[in-house]
Amino acid sequence: MNLIDIYIHEVTRRLPEKNREDIALELRSTIEDMLLDNYSEEDVKAVLEKLGNPVTLASGYRDQPMHLIGPRYFDVYITLLKMILPIATVISLISVIAEYVIGYGGEETVINSVLTIIGGGIRGIIEVGIQTFFWLTLVFAILERTDKGKDGQPYTTKLTKWTPDDLKKISVIPKKKAISKLEVFGSLMWTAIWATFYFYANHLVGVYEGGDRFKFVTPSFNQEVLLEYWPIVLVVIGFEIALALYKLIKGQWTKRMALCNAALQLIATITFIVIVRNPNILNQDFITYMTNLFTITSNQFETWLVSGGISIFILSAVITVNDGFRKARIR
Repeated sequence: MNLIDIYIHEVTRRLPEKNREDIALELRSTIEDMLLDNYSEEDVKAVLEKLGNPVTLASGYRDQPMHLIGPRYFDVYITLLKMILPIATVISLISVIAEYVIGYGGEETVINSVLTIIGGGIRGIIEVGIQTFFWLTLVFAILERTDKGKDGQPYTTKLTKWTPDDLKKISVIPKKKAISKLEVFGSLMWTAIWATFYFYANHLVGVYEGGDRFKFVTPSFNQEVLLEYWPIVLVVIGFEIALALYKLIKGQWTKRMALCNAALQLIATITFIVIVRNPNILNQDFITYMTNLFTITSNQFETWLVSGGISIFILSAVITVNDGFRKARIR
C-alpha cells in the first residue's frame, strides 16, 4: 500500500465504523486536490505533513472530544491499557485459584468450591481492572497537564513526534492474520487453568459421586509422580506465557511466531507422552474403580486411556501448528 492509502487507513481506523467509508473518500479527494499531476513521494510527504498526524486529524472528525486525555497521549494510553489489562487479569485469576486450592480442606462440596472460585475470580478481575484503569489514567492525566510542549502534536506509541516516514513502518494486518487481545487472554487463561489442575490434581482431577453432596471419591493421578516432572512442566508454562506475550506485542501471525508455536507444541506433546506413559501415573484406586464400573481389565483401561489421551493431544497439536502456519502465510 502507498503512503496515501496507509495515511487514510490510520485516520479512519480511529473513527466509528459507520463513518469510515465517507470520510475515507473525502480525505482521498482532499489529498489528490493538493497534489500535482505528476507527483513524487516527496510531494506526498509534503501534503501529508500539512494535514498532520492522523491522530489529530481523526480527533477533528470525532463527534465527542477527548477531554481527560487529549490526542497528544491518547494513542499511547490506549495501547498500554490494552496491553496491561489482560496480563493483570490473568495474574489475578492465577492468584485466586492458587490461593483457594492451597487452602482447600475438602469440607466444601465441589459445586460450592467451583462457585467460590468463579465468584472470587470475577471479583478479582473487577478489582484489578479498576485499579489498572485508575492508576494508568491518573498517570496520563497528570502527564497531559504537566507537558510543556507548545505544539500540542500527538506522540506515537514510542513517545516520538509523528512524521510521514512513520507510515513506512506500519503494515495493515488482514483480519484473519491478526491476533486479538481476547485470543492472548484466552491463551494465558488456559495456561493458568491446566497448570492449576496439574499441580493440584489430587484435589481436582478424579472421580466424583453425586447425591446430597457432590463428593470427591478418589484422585485419578498420583500427585507425587506428577511432581517428578515439575522442571519440564515449568519450562512449558514459561514457553506458553512468553509466546502469549509475543503475540500481544506483534499483533499478527508471522513465520517466526508459527515456528515458535510449532516448537512449543512439540515440547508439550513430548512432555505429555513421557508423563502419561509412566506406569505409576494413574492412582490404583482410580483404576480399580473404573475397571469395576466398565467391567474391563486394568490393562485394557490403562491402554485405552493412555492411547486415547495421546491421540487427542497429538491431533490437537497438529491442528494448532497447521493453523499457525496457515495464518502466517496470509498476505
